[in-house]
Amino acid sequence: MNAKCRQLLHRVSVVALISVFGAGLALAEEAPGTRIGVRGEITGVNQDALQVHANSGENVVIHLTPDTKVRAVTLANIEDVKPGSYIGSAAIAQDDGTLKALEVHVFPPELAGSGDGHRPFDLVKGSSMTNGSVGDLVVSNGRVLTVNYKGGQQKILVPEDVPIVNLMPADRSLLKVGVKIVTFVTQTADGTLTAQSISAGKDGVTPPM
Repeated sequence: MNAKCRQLLHRVSVVALISVFGAGLALAEEAPGTRIGVRGEITGVNQDALQVHANSGENVVIHLTPDTKVRAVTLANIEDVKPGSYIGSAAIAQDDGTLKALEVHVFPPELAGSGDGHRPFDLVKGSSMTNGSVGDLVVSNGRVLTVNYKGGQQKILVPEDVPIVNLMPADRSLLKVGVKIVTFVTQTADGTLTAQSISAGKDGVTPPM
Protein backbone atom coordinates (compact mmCIF):
# COMPACT_ATOMS: atom_id res chain seq x y z
CA MET A 1 0.00 0.00 0.00
CA ASN A 2 1.49 3.34 -1.02
CA ALA A 3 1.66 6.43 1.23
CA LYS A 4 -1.27 8.13 -0.53
CA CYS A 5 -3.61 5.16 0.12
CA ARG A 6 -2.53 4.94 3.76
CA GLN A 7 -3.26 8.65 4.20
CA LEU A 8 -6.73 8.27 2.62
CA LEU A 9 -7.59 5.31 4.87
CA HIS A 10 -6.46 7.26 7.91
CA ARG A 11 -8.76 10.16 6.97
CA VAL A 12 -11.72 7.80 6.44
CA SER A 13 -11.11 6.17 9.83
CA VAL A 14 -10.95 9.54 11.59
CA VAL A 15 -14.21 10.66 9.95
CA ALA A 16 -15.88 7.38 10.93
CA LEU A 17 -14.68 7.71 14.51
CA ILE A 18 -15.94 11.28 14.73
CA SER A 19 -19.33 10.19 13.33
CA VAL A 20 -19.68 7.39 15.89
CA PHE A 21 -18.64 9.69 18.73
CA GLY A 22 -21.04 12.38 17.57
CA ALA A 23 -23.94 9.94 17.40
CA GLY A 24 -23.18 8.74 20.91
CA LEU A 25 -23.05 12.32 22.17
CA ALA A 26 -26.42 13.12 20.61
CA LEU A 27 -28.01 10.10 22.30
CA ALA A 28 -26.47 11.08 25.63
CA GLU A 29 -27.88 14.60 25.37
CA GLU A 30 -31.35 13.26 24.48
CA ALA A 31 -31.41 10.31 26.84
CA PRO A 32 -34.45 8.07 26.27
CA GLY A 33 -37.10 7.88 28.96
CA THR A 34 -37.61 11.61 29.54
CA ARG A 35 -41.03 12.09 31.23
CA ILE A 36 -43.14 14.97 29.93
CA GLY A 37 -46.62 16.21 30.80
CA VAL A 38 -48.90 17.08 27.86
CA ARG A 39 -52.23 18.88 28.36
CA GLY A 40 -54.57 19.63 25.50
CA GLU A 41 -57.41 18.51 23.23
CA ILE A 42 -57.59 15.40 21.05
CA THR A 43 -57.78 16.33 17.35
CA GLY A 44 -57.34 12.88 15.84
CA VAL A 45 -57.51 9.24 16.92
CA ASN A 46 -56.38 5.93 15.48
CA GLN A 47 -55.67 2.53 17.00
CA ASP A 48 -52.06 3.30 17.87
CA ALA A 49 -51.83 7.06 18.39
CA LEU A 50 -53.55 10.32 19.29
CA GLN A 51 -53.13 13.68 17.64
CA VAL A 52 -53.30 16.38 20.30
CA HIS A 53 -53.40 20.17 20.14
CA ALA A 54 -51.45 20.99 23.30
CA ASN A 55 -52.23 23.98 25.51
CA SER A 56 -48.75 25.24 24.64
CA GLY A 57 -49.96 25.68 21.03
CA GLU A 58 -48.10 22.72 19.55
CA ASN A 59 -49.65 19.84 17.64
CA VAL A 60 -48.16 16.54 18.77
CA VAL A 61 -48.59 12.84 18.05
CA ILE A 62 -48.78 10.63 21.13
CA HIS A 63 -48.32 6.90 20.64
CA LEU A 64 -50.29 4.31 22.59
CA THR A 65 -49.17 0.89 23.77
CA PRO A 66 -51.12 -2.08 25.20
CA ASP A 67 -49.96 -0.88 28.64
CA THR A 68 -51.28 2.69 28.30
CA LYS A 69 -53.83 3.25 31.08
CA VAL A 70 -56.92 5.42 30.50
CA ARG A 71 -58.75 7.17 33.33
CA ALA A 72 -61.96 9.19 33.18
CA VAL A 73 -62.11 12.59 34.86
CA THR A 74 -65.57 13.49 36.20
CA LEU A 75 -66.85 16.36 38.33
CA ALA A 76 -66.83 15.94 42.10
CA ASN A 77 -67.17 18.17 45.18
CA ILE A 78 -65.72 18.45 48.64
CA GLU A 79 -68.31 16.00 50.02
CA ASP A 80 -66.63 13.30 47.94
CA VAL A 81 -63.46 13.77 50.01
CA LYS A 82 -63.73 11.92 53.31
CA PRO A 83 -61.30 10.67 55.95
CA GLY A 84 -59.64 7.65 54.37
CA SER A 85 -60.16 8.87 50.80
CA TYR A 86 -57.11 8.50 48.60
CA ILE A 87 -56.50 11.74 46.71
CA GLY A 88 -53.99 13.70 44.69
CA SER A 89 -53.60 17.46 44.80
CA ALA A 90 -51.49 19.84 42.78
CA ALA A 91 -50.73 22.75 45.08
CA ILE A 92 -48.54 25.76 45.69
CA ALA A 93 -46.69 26.51 48.95
CA GLN A 94 -47.90 29.34 51.21
CA ASP A 95 -45.82 31.47 53.57
CA ASP A 96 -46.86 29.44 56.63
CA GLY A 97 -45.62 26.20 55.08
CA THR A 98 -49.05 24.81 54.25
CA LEU A 99 -50.09 24.13 50.69
CA LYS A 100 -52.90 25.81 48.74
CA ALA A 101 -54.58 23.44 46.31
CA LEU A 102 -54.76 24.21 42.61
CA GLU A 103 -56.91 21.13 42.09
CA VAL A 104 -57.92 17.93 43.89
CA HIS A 105 -58.59 14.57 42.28
CA VAL A 106 -60.15 11.66 44.13
CA PHE A 107 -59.05 8.12 43.33
CA PRO A 108 -61.41 5.13 43.54
CA PRO A 109 -60.51 2.53 46.21
CA GLU A 110 -58.90 0.21 43.63
CA LEU A 111 -56.39 2.92 42.71
CA ALA A 112 -55.41 3.76 46.30
CA GLY A 113 -51.64 4.02 46.56
CA SER A 114 -51.16 5.41 43.05
CA GLY A 115 -48.17 7.77 43.01
CA ASP A 116 -47.98 7.88 46.81
CA GLY A 117 -45.81 10.76 48.07
CA HIS A 118 -44.99 14.45 47.69
CA ARG A 119 -42.93 15.76 44.75
CA PRO A 120 -42.45 18.71 42.39
CA PHE A 121 -45.08 19.04 39.67
CA ASP A 122 -45.36 20.95 36.41
CA LEU A 123 -48.87 22.45 36.55
CA VAL A 124 -47.50 25.92 37.35
CA LYS A 125 -44.09 27.18 38.38
CA GLY A 126 -43.27 26.04 41.91
CA SER A 127 -46.19 23.63 42.17
CA SER A 128 -46.09 20.23 43.84
CA MET A 129 -48.15 17.05 43.70
CA THR A 130 -49.19 15.21 46.85
CA ASN A 131 -50.84 11.79 46.66
CA GLY A 132 -51.98 10.16 49.86
CA SER A 133 -54.79 9.26 52.25
CA VAL A 134 -56.92 11.93 53.88
CA GLY A 135 -56.47 11.89 57.65
CA ASP A 136 -59.03 14.58 58.40
CA LEU A 137 -60.96 17.42 56.78
CA VAL A 138 -61.38 20.65 58.76
CA VAL A 139 -64.05 23.00 57.44
CA SER A 140 -64.34 25.50 60.30
CA ASN A 141 -61.41 27.62 59.11
CA GLY A 142 -61.53 27.20 55.37
CA ARG A 143 -61.27 23.67 54.03
CA VAL A 144 -58.02 22.04 55.11
CA LEU A 145 -57.10 18.47 54.25
CA THR A 146 -54.47 16.50 56.13
CA VAL A 147 -52.90 14.15 53.58
CA ASN A 148 -50.76 11.25 54.79
CA TYR A 149 -48.31 9.33 52.61
CA LYS A 150 -45.43 6.99 53.27
CA GLY A 151 -42.79 9.00 55.08
CA GLY A 152 -44.68 12.25 55.50
CA GLN A 153 -47.77 14.43 55.79
CA GLN A 154 -49.02 17.66 54.20
CA LYS A 155 -51.80 20.08 55.13
CA ILE A 156 -53.59 21.40 52.05
CA LEU A 157 -56.00 24.32 51.97
CA VAL A 158 -58.74 23.83 49.36
CA PRO A 159 -60.30 27.20 48.34
CA GLU A 160 -63.96 27.26 47.32
CA ASP A 161 -63.15 27.86 43.64
CA VAL A 162 -60.64 25.02 43.27
CA PRO A 163 -61.81 22.24 40.91
CA ILE A 164 -62.39 18.84 42.49
CA VAL A 165 -62.73 15.79 40.24
CA ASN A 166 -63.01 12.01 40.41
CA LEU A 167 -60.42 9.92 38.60
CA MET A 168 -61.96 6.61 37.49
CA PRO A 169 -60.74 3.61 35.47
CA ALA A 170 -61.87 3.82 31.84
CA ASP A 171 -61.06 2.44 28.39
CA ARG A 172 -60.05 3.84 25.01
CA SER A 173 -63.63 4.44 23.94
CA LEU A 174 -63.33 7.69 25.92
CA LEU A 175 -60.55 8.92 23.62
CA LYS A 176 -62.42 10.93 20.97
CA VAL A 177 -61.86 14.11 18.99
CA GLY A 178 -62.66 17.12 21.17
CA VAL A 179 -61.93 15.40 24.49
CA LYS A 180 -59.56 17.28 26.83
CA ILE A 181 -56.74 15.21 28.28
CA VAL A 182 -53.73 15.24 30.57
CA THR A 183 -51.12 12.64 29.74
CA PHE A 184 -47.63 11.88 30.93
CA VAL A 185 -45.46 10.55 28.15
CA THR A 186 -41.93 9.27 27.67
CA GLN A 187 -39.83 10.85 24.95
CA THR A 188 -37.22 8.76 23.15
CA ALA A 189 -34.03 10.06 21.59
CA ASP A 190 -35.75 10.49 18.21
CA GLY A 191 -38.52 12.62 19.76
CA THR A 192 -41.25 9.94 19.75
CA LEU A 193 -43.84 10.49 22.50
CA THR A 194 -45.47 7.45 24.11
CA ALA A 195 -48.26 7.69 26.70
CA GLN A 196 -47.87 5.93 30.02
CA SER A 197 -51.34 6.95 31.18
CA ILE A 198 -54.08 9.30 29.97
CA SER A 199 -56.60 11.18 32.10
CA ALA A 200 -59.47 12.15 29.81
CA GLY A 201 -62.37 14.46 30.62
CA LYS A 202 -65.79 12.83 30.48
CA ASP A 203 -68.94 14.74 29.47
CA GLY A 204 -66.99 17.87 28.57
CA VAL A 205 -64.87 18.04 31.74
CA THR A 206 -61.39 19.57 31.40
CA PRO A 207 -58.91 17.68 33.62
CA PRO A 208 -57.52 20.31 36.02
CA MET A 209 -54.34 18.51 37.04
